[in-house]
Order: sequence, then C-alpha cells, then structure tokens
Amino acid sequence: MQDNPPNDLSPFLRLTLQALFVFFAGLFVFLFLWFASIIVDQVWHAGRILPGISMNRIDLSGLEIDQAAQMLESGMMFGENDELTLQYADISWQAHPFQIGLQFNASASARKAFEYGRKGPLGSFLAYQFLGRHSSYELQPIVTLDEKTAWDYLSMVSNEFDLPMEEAGLTLNGTQVIAQSGQIGRTLDIPASINLIADQMRKADISTIQLVIEERRPEIIDASAFASQAQVILSRSFEFAIPDGQSDVGRTFNITPEKIAPMLTFTRQINNSQAVLIPQFREDLLLAYLVDIADRTAIRPQNPRFIFNDDTRQLDLLTSAVTGRELNTNESIQSIQSAIAANQSSALLVFNSLTPEITDSASAAELGITELLIAESSYFYGSSEPRIQNIEKAASEFHGLLVPPGTTFSMAASMGDVSLDNGYTEALIIFNGRTIEGVGGGVCQVSTTLFRTAFFSGFPIVERYPHAYRVSYYEKTSGNGRDADLAGLDATVYVPLVDLKFTNDTPYWLLMETYVNRGANRITWKFYSTSDSRSVEMVTTGPVNIVEPKKPLYTVNSKLSAGEIKQVDWEADGADVRVERYVYRDGALIASDTFLTHYAPWRAVYECGPGTDCPISKEEDE
Repeated sequence: MQDNPPNDLSPFLRLTLQALFVFFAGLFVFLFLWFASIIVDQVWHAGRILPGISMNRIDLSGLEIDQAAQMLESGMMFGENDELTLQYADISWQAHPFQIGLQFNASASARKAFEYGRKGPLGSFLAYQFLGRHSSYELQPIVTLDEKTAWDYLSMVSNEFDLPMEEAGLTLNGTQVIAQSGQIGRTLDIPASINLIADQMRKADISTIQLVIEERRPEIIDASAFASQAQVILSRSFEFAIPDGQSDVGRTFNITPEKIAPMLTFTRQINNSQAVLIPQFREDLLLAYLVDIADRTAIRPQNPRFIFNDDTRQLDLLTSAVTGRELNTNESIQSIQSAIAANQSSALLVFNSLTPEITDSASAAELGITELLIAESSYFYGSSEPRIQNIEKAASEFHGLLVPPGTTFSMAASMGDVSLDNGYTEALIIFNGRTIEGVGGGVCQVSTTLFRTAFFSGFPIVERYPHAYRVSYYEKTSGNGRDADLAGLDATVYVPLVDLKFTNDTPYWLLMETYVNRGANRITWKFYSTSDSRSVEMVTTGPVNIVEPKKPLYTVNSKLSAGEIKQVDWEADGADVRVERYVYRDGALIASDTFLTHYAPWRAVYECGPGTDCPISKEEDE
C-alpha cells in the first residue's frame, strides 16, 4: 500500500489562501458586473444625458442635448425682463444682466451636462459612476461675461459714486478760523467686482451683488478741536523778541492778528501715532518779514579805533571794538515755528555774533603801523558855520579808522548816513546843475582831502569823480590864495551814488587820522603805516581850454522882500585839467595813471525879491 504525500501547509495558511481566493474571485465578479453595468448604462443612454444630472435645479436625466437646452432656456436663471440687484456701499439699484455683460448659454450648459460622466478627468468620471448614477448631481450652468461691457458699465458706476478721500482742515475768513470736515474716500474695485459677478453667476446665485469697494480713511476727519486752538492764536498779536545778552534786549517786533492771518497755515503731523494739525507761519512770508527785521537789527562789527602816539610810537586806544551781529534766519524761523505750534504768543530771535578783525589790545608792531606816511591838508576859508559843522562831522567818521592790508576802502561805506538825524546840517551843495541848500554841504571838502592823501601816498585810486565846476575852496592855499596846480585834484562823494575808493596795496594796516582846525580854516588827513619806500611825482597841465561863464542869471524869489537881491551861485570859468601821476619805489617806476577833469563854465545866479528892478527878470541865455 502506497502512503499519501505529506501535507506541508499548516491549517491557518490554508484557510488564508482560500479566503484570498474567494475575495479576489468576488472582486473580479463585482468589477466585471460593474463595468458591464457601465457599458449597458452607456449603451442604454446613448445620445442622452446620464441619470441623476441636474442644472439650475432642473433634472436633465435621459434628455438629449437639444431637449436639455430647450428646458434650460425656458427655466434659466434670468430672462429678458429679469434684473439683478447691484449694491455700492449703501446704494442699491436694478440692472439688466445684459447691461453688465452677462449671458446664460443654454446650449453650452446642455452639452456640459451631456458630457458629464462621459468625458473629462478620470476622477470626475469615476465619481459619477460610483455616486452620480444612484443620486442627483447638480452642475453649474455656463454663464458668459463680456468683460469689456462689464468694465464700461462699472466705470460709469465708479464715476458716479466714487468719493475722494479728504483730510479735515482749517481755513480762514479774515481772522475767523473755519473747520472743514474730512471725508472717507471710496473707490470701486472694478477687476475684483467683475470676478465676483462672474463667480456668483457661475453658482447661479442671483442674490444681491455686493460690489467690491476700497475705502480710505483720512488721518483727521474732525478738525473742530484744532480750529479752537488756531482761533486763540488769531486773538492776539505775536511778537519777535531780542534775547538776553544783546544790547537791546527786550526790544520786540509785533505782528497783529490781521497780519498773522495771511501768514498762517496748518500742517498735518503724526504725534503719538495720532494725526494732528499744527499751526505754522508760511515760511516764504515769514522769511520776508525776517529780512526786514534783519536789516533793522544788524550791527556791523567794528574794529577799535586808535591814535598813533608820535612820542611812544605806539597805539593809544580811542574807541573800543564793537562785536557785530546778524540775524540767523533759519534758526529764528525754527524758534518762531516751535513757539506758534505750542500756542505761544512770542518767540526769541536768534543771532550770530560777528567778531571784529582787531581787538583792543592790538599793538602797532602787530598791525605794521610804525610811522607817519603822509599828511595832506585843504582849506575852507570863507565857509559858513553850517558848512564847517558838516566838515567836522564827516571828518570825525574817519578819525582813528583802520584799513586792512590788501583791501579797497570806500568812503561812502564808511561814512554812514548823511542826514539831519546823524548830525549833519544844511549848507550849499551842487545838485542838478545848481548850487543849492542841501544836507551835508561841505562833505566834499573831506572827500577832496582824502583823495589827495591817497593820491600822494601812491595808493591805487579805484573810483573818483570831480566836481561839475571849479570850486574855489579846493584850490585855496594856506595864504587864502588859489593854486592852479590844485585844480583837478578834487573829489566829490554823494552817498550812495557817487563814491571815492582807493586800495591799500601794502601788507600793512593803514591808520587814518583827521583833524579840523577852525582857526586855521584847515582840515588835515594823516596816514600811518609802514613805508615801502614809494614816492610820487605829479605832472599837471593846470586849467586849459578856458571857457568864460555866461552872464549872470537873475530870478524872482517870492520869499525875499522887495528890493532884496541874493546871490545863490558864483561864477567859475570852464576848463580842462590833465593830471599825471608817477609812483616810484627805490627809483623804479612801479605805476602811473592819468586823471582827466572837465569843469563846465558856471554862471552867477541871483535871486530878487518881488518888485525888485533886476537886470534880467527871467531866465535867459540858457
């Protein structure tokens, strides 16, 4: 008897294999039947929409494409007379879908329903085969949107309802402050709104369409609190004050509310993360105001004045140096703006100090002032008391004055204002072709003396103007006579139009001293410095081309008494003078120049009281 072969499989493993066989056999049968049902279903519904498919809540199962399109057309989400509700913020209105470019496509929607479960991604196909065949499946209809039409329509909406963002502000009506409220800005977001409309229509959602709006809130929407603060500013004057440490401390410059108003403006700033309105002056108007103050408060630095002591050959202090100042407009503006922003009614001006070049302790050796270079005099015999007073006043302006090396000296700039307030008086002057009474008559005696001192010192003459006619004063000698060689050596100054200038072209400071001797009818001008061994020679033609004046002119002066005759102008011959100057150093010519002077003939003029028998009763022979 043959034995059976041994069984190597354990009972558990055998049962497992049997179970797997039954599972896969069952799965095969299931898949076979499932695929068979799909084939049967596809064959059974050939040309028709598969079961369970709906659109716009309309059951399209078993319908052909044309039938489904007709059903969708009749039951579509909006018809010819239907309207949609659009809303912009709190504004709503009705619009026909065609106005915003919407159109429901029934044919395309029916084809979409037909193709579902047949075409498309595998996942969509399997989802329908597992689920859709035995339940309903709602598809979204196809709605087309003409974006150009939608854009044009929404642009009109935007133009009508958009609002610009406006910050609250303050305006002025005279000195009255008016608060202007701010406005929240809103802008229609057209691209986002178009996307929203398209998405809502795809979902067959015909509820109110909330358009997308962007809002911009102003930093300040209510300015009434700032208006109250600004009104306080305009209820009082604002003053600019000179600070401590100045010679005129306490001096103020006031601006009335009426003048403040057009200068006032308001700037928006962030303070502790909150926007505020800060009152400020308009800088262009404030600067113009400060320029005027700068002129009125400026102090020119002045070097000390000295007298050269001929015995000790040292400098004796005459007047101390003066520290100057100038208004610092930038820092003053900051001071003023800070004060008004803090609701204050005054602010301190800011000044820069201007230090003079020379201190009171300067020595003769330091400045190179070691000797008398030259002394020149002119004479004023016969001058009236007012003329002598003006000579003394003008001469005093230059006594002890220092001229830096290498600089050009201007007589007009150093003399200051020629006015009654400044110590001058009225005397005869040449003006507009006549000799008349005018403030400062006699100043030209001083300018002529300075010109001759600079001329014979050998300094370059930068600017010089002669008189219109020969004036006897400037050709007088110590003997009260006239020296023709002095003709052409006069100089006139008429501040600020006519000036006398010369250059100190040495490396040394120049000290000027002026002396007026009433008893000798003489003014003397001295130059102290260090000689560089220059000398001067002069060649003059004297007066040539002499032209006699016209016969005297008599005019009527109603202020004179009857029979009174008063001479107001004196005759002088016309002439031309040529003066040549040669400057030498150690015998070598280092410079030469020529001074040409033309004097017009000058007639005598008399004024007659009313009824006076004058040789000529009116101007003739002009």
